[in-house]
Amino acid sequence: MRRLAPLLGVTFLLAGCGGGQIVSPTAEEIIGTVQTTTTTAAPPGDPKAGAVLFKSQGCGGCHTFKPAGTNAKIGPDLDKLSQYAKAANQPLEAFVRESIANPSAYVEKGYQPTMPDFGQVLSAKQISDLVAYLTQKG
Repeated sequence: MRRLAPLLGVTFLLAGCGGGQIVSPTAEEIIGTVQTTTTTAAPPGDPKAGAVLFKSQGCGGCHTFKPAGTNAKIGPDLDKLSQYAKAANQPLEAFVRESIANPSAYVEKGYQPTMPDFGQVLSAKQISDLVAYLTQKG
């Protein structure tokens, strides 16, 4: 019985906790403001402006891209962008945008990471123009 006495005391103590009141772990009212993180949406791109940029930035000197009439082999074949995006498990436009702005984020197998970081050179609008050009259908 001596051994049970401390155990019984703990049992009675625990039985009295709560008192039948429901306790909610979340706030019912927020006072002040809640911080949110926002990302700026990319501006819409213009494929015609992207075509001009593709030529002026020398993209065709490294990449094959049939719409531009280029067939260089230094960088990946841009006619296969959908295939590369799928392999990287990314939506096509997001993959192309990241590949231009941060080319070392994903390097296609068999190629060296030699593409310049155009995220430091081109504006967000210019990158959107290139993305629109490289991803246009037909």
